[in-house]
Amino acid sequence: MTTASHTAPGDLVAALRLPVWNTLSARAEGLRRALPPRPDAPAARHAWLCSLTPEQARDAALLDHLDALCGHLAGRPALGYDADDPLPDAALEAAEGFNPQLTALILGYRKARATS
Repeated sequence: MTTASHTAPGDLVAALRLPVWNTLSARAEGLRRALPPRPDAPAARHAWLCSLTPEQARDAALLDHLDALCGHLAGRPALGYDADDPLPDAALEAAEGFNPQLTALILGYRKARATS
């Protein structure tokens, strides 16, 4: 088996995409369960946002961010991220620290990317 530090960045992108998506998706789902149900209609969504505590509002913003990153990783480019970037730094940062093996892969990816 090739170690992360000796694997090409493209191979690491393929190895990282699903585990990063899984981590971000799990974090988003935890936030979604902790928040009051979020309505779809714009006016109701605004009222919902106004009703949140400051902590819930931060969690709602993080939820939106994680949902956007999950979409980007799934092939639906998110605003503010290069459509050609299959693994934005923000996704890596949001996935770090939740799984030691994934964090090690992310570190290896960053090292490989820096040397290429």
